[in-house]
Amino acid sequence: MNLDKFQHAVQLFDEANSKDPNQETFEGKSYPKELLYAERMTQVLRGFEPNASEAVQLAARCQHICRWESARNSYEMNRTGYLLWRQDLKKFHAQKAIEILEKVGYEKETIKRVAFLVQKKQLKRDPETQLLEDVICLVFLEFYFDPFAEKYSEEKMIDIVQKTWRKMSERAHSEALKLPFSKPALALLSKALNL
Repeated sequence: MNLDKFQHAVQLFDEANSKDPNQETFEGKSYPKELLYAERMTQVLRGFEPNASEAVQLAARCQHICRWESARNSYEMNRTGYLLWRQDLKKFHAQKAIEILEKVGYEKETIKRVAFLVQKKQLKRDPETQLLEDVICLVFLEFYFDPFAEKYSEEKMIDIVQKTWRKMSERAHSEALKLPFSKPALALLSKALNL
């Protein structure tokens, strides 16, 4: 790994995400939402797979880069609109990542690989795409599950848990079950997964 290039890329990813106008409070401190998400992705990846490749580490750090620039409400507020937004987001994040990695001077192969991973191509078939998806799901379950549960019905949350679980590897399932869930979250998980 070229540490200088890597650190420069992370710095530029973080600078882009620090412009997020949406703020999230964590442990009494306010953060730009996507900057905090990126830091959590790196933290969980390090704990789950400390020997992850450089491409996976970069992809984890820029997974949601500048997400606020592509608003959900600029698409139809139905299932079709949601799916189209998700597809377009993957391409949008990949393009942002490509621009930054080219600026840093990464070679084409690494840039191509990061873009591939950010778009979550060949999930369940590509081990690194699966690793990234596992980390995304673990970050969601650890940091975003409770706030989500406050917004949606129990029925909707059970559906979300089941869909999330299906995307994860067995190893990520084991890791997820060790997370310090709140009592309501644990009850939802138990119901959704028949634990």
